[in-house]
Amino acid sequence: MQCLKPEPELTTTNVVTINVGGENFQTTKQTLTQAGPNSLLSQLAETTSDRFVDRDPVYFSLLLSLLRTGALPSKVKDFDLRDLIEESRYYGIESLLTNSLTNPSQLDAFALQKSSILPLNGRDSPSAVATTPFGSLHVSHGSKITSFDWSLTRKSTVLTQFPAVDSLLAISPDTAAAGATDFSGLQILDLQNGSVKQTLNWENATRSGSTVQAIGSSGEFLFTSFESSRRNSNSIMVYDLNTLNPVTEIGHNEIFGADIDSAIPATKLRWVSKYGLVMASGSHSGLSGVSGNIRFWDIRSGNVVFELKEKTDCFSDICVSDNLNAVFKVGVNSGEVFYTDFRSLGSVNGNSNPWICLGDKRKIINGKKEGFGCKIESHGNQVFCSKGGDIELWSEVVMGSAKTSNGSEDQSTKRDFKKNMMGRVKDMGGSRITNLAFGGNKMFVTRKDQQVIEIWKGSARGF
Repeated sequence: MQCLKPEPELTTTNVVTINVGGENFQTTKQTLTQAGPNSLLSQLAETTSDRFVDRDPVYFSLLLSLLRTGALPSKVKDFDLRDLIEESRYYGIESLLTNSLTNPSQLDAFALQKSSILPLNGRDSPSAVATTPFGSLHVSHGSKITSFDWSLTRKSTVLTQFPAVDSLLAISPDTAAAGATDFSGLQILDLQNGSVKQTLNWENATRSGSTVQAIGSSGEFLFTSFESSRRNSNSIMVYDLNTLNPVTEIGHNEIFGADIDSAIPATKLRWVSKYGLVMASGSHSGLSGVSGNIRFWDIRSGNVVFELKEKTDCFSDICVSDNLNAVFKVGVNSGEVFYTDFRSLGSVNGNSNPWICLGDKRKIINGKKEGFGCKIESHGNQVFCSKGGDIELWSEVVMGSAKTSNGSEDQSTKRDFKKNMMGRVKDMGGSRITNLAFGGNKMFVTRKDQQVIEIWKGSARGF
């Protein structure tokens, strides 16, 4: 029979008493070291001198609970967040507070509802929204970019050289990449000091300016879709995200005559981390309707691994879900949501239609583009699609995988997705949605002709 060792008892040397603002708190050295080696609390754990801190004991008790359990107590909602942040900075544990309050894993898609709005200065509506993983937010409106920290406190508003910012990417809480479709160059902006750190340009064959059509990134690379000012060439440049030095060029097209396919620059770039590929998509509206292409690039070889050509009900917007192993689009004509299994893209040929409709397969009436302006984004195991002023939430119903004769998963089996409408009744409708973005445990929404950002969050305890 195995003997169980008793839990070690707390010794006098392990217990630490700290006087905060005249009130004594007892805890252990192990608890205090959870704050990190560079924090004041970790230093107090090791000192043998008088442990007195001239701060508010009420806020200290909240932060001590965070160290003990990894979560704030429910009574924290009765306190001011800004004061709590200032106290956490004093003790050197703001990162722990950030993780507790804005951890992306805490985003519950089914519980999201509009909780507040962030007003913007001026008359311009938001054109682009960029977020960091823990909820810092950059918003372009007109020629300005306004930044908010993870607690959604306004940090700065900077004026850029662009007439209007069309593409925006958050590199860090204080740095962003910005570009415009009518102004040459990709600018790397220091948003804290309001300065341009660097301008990146694409040297095209005609030596004309290079406007930015889309920006994307991975943990290692920065991707930029450029088009020459004369609109007769386009390319995707890959830069090292840390040094901003060029790494390679992919998808370089010189346009001759009426070659529509090569004339379409990529207007959306997304990194598919599960497969190590860049998704580049773009569309063109002509006399025969809307056509487009979706290409998945291997940046190391410079080759297209998969390609989907869109002619019938071309996408209005498109996204890839790593978690769901699928590509999703909203059709510009039908307004319906479609998907194709990423694992089956290798078997798609030029004449086959890989898309499976998740909606009602409504007929197109009078040529009206029901999906015009619709947005679609994936986050976690869900897909979010805006339809006018409403948001649809699509989730897969897990039915169990069918198996082939050799025991592998049958990728041809149709998957089952269900739709839910998001928000309370009072949140539904309104002006057309122009941006959907996710950061931390929140969703950010902007609407046409409205100078605000909507904050959607769950009803979790705390702030």
